[in-house]
Amino acid sequence: MRVFVTGGSGHIGSALVPELLDAGHEVVGLARSDGSAAALSAAGAEVHRGGLDDLDGLGEAAAAADGVVHLAFNHEAVRAGDYAGAVAADLRAVKTLGDALAGTGKPLVGTSGTLMLAGLGRTGTEADVLDAGPRIDAENAVAVLAGRGVRSSVVRLPPTVHSSLDHHGFVPALIAIAREKGIAAYVGDGSSRWPAGHTLDAAHLYRLALEAAPAGSRLHAVGDEGVPFGEIAAVIGRHLNLPAVSIPPEQADAHFGYLGSLVSLDNPTSSLQTQELLGWKPAHPGLIEDLDQGHYFGASSLP
Repeated sequence: MRVFVTGGSGHIGSALVPELLDAGHEVVGLARSDGSAAALSAAGAEVHRGGLDDLDGLGEAAAAADGVVHLAFNHEAVRAGDYAGAVAADLRAVKTLGDALAGTGKPLVGTSGTLMLAGLGRTGTEADVLDAGPRIDAENAVAVLAGRGVRSSVVRLPPTVHSSLDHHGFVPALIAIAREKGIAAYVGDGSSRWPAGHTLDAAHLYRLALEAAPAGSRLHAVGDEGVPFGEIAAVIGRHLNLPAVSIPPEQADAHFGYLGSLVSLDNPTSSLQTQELLGWKPAHPGLIEDLDQGHYFGASSLP
């Protein structure tokens, strides 16, 4: 299969591209910069130059492919405070890719997140669907393509997708904040739970979704159903030789910055339906074990 991948030089993309190539697929990766183009070429992929705002280019590349995996998202805009702009660009890209594949029966695998399920008061499942909202609209736009002749599916990523390939996600951000502030903080009693998944497990799920997911599927790339945030802070503090300290909810925004609204969210999430549907099984270390391997901390890691 000739697969067009957006975000192929990013965190999960850097694991997905070799996963696809090793399975015998051809890969064409979207590259916005010279650095991204070089990384894709070095991995063995063809390069399609452009960005998410180049809608004509996105449509052309999708139409020329046998399948599409859409991973790219403007995280730089999010960190700069323009979450709404990043969300709008993602939705436009999804609609463009979907229009290019409509009526072909080809697969399109989109990307969403489990945090949209926070606040349910129970463990979230793949069957949970929300009507509208940031990133929810893009997820729903992918799902409805099943009725337009596209074998569409969405992979919901947990807030912590972790591995030695993770350099800009929430875990590195939490570690940087702890170093800056001199404490590894958690909110309240630290009982809010974040699901987590290993990068290599997530990449494998994207490949399975591309190859076999039924149209309209929603999938969870979750290994740990819910790691208490206090435990995450404790491990970070131990590796940095800093105290793990509780802070009140009203101080979360000041301490955690753009993560302030997320650190208190309780987001236990199951992947049992995904495992049953595609035979996918998380095979790599969980979040706490991965943190204890030390690669997130460099010279500051424990022996």
